[in-house]
Amino acid sequence: MPLYVISYDLRKARSYEPLLKQLRDWGCARLLESMWLGELRGPAETIRELLKPLVDGDDGIAVLELAKGSDWAYVRVQKAGADWLAKHNP
Repeated sequence: MPLYVISYDLRKARSYEPLLKQLRDWGCARLLESMWLGELRGPAETIRELLKPLVDGDDGIAVLELAKGSDWAYVRVQKAGADWLAKHNP
């Protein structure tokens, strides 16, 4: 299955637990506060459309495929995200 980066900008202070629950239910790992990594059935547009109802109309969502051989680096990220990258080695 393809690997994806999912990022979002939540512009209002409210509970976004449905969004976070969906990402956790999909087995995604949090890399940064609003960036998750997941091995998901795509395409990216479908993932975005599944997440859209879980956020407000002025919130932003980006879904990007992380192709094998991608160049990446990080510092001071959440352990779950670092472990995910080590396991999937994109």
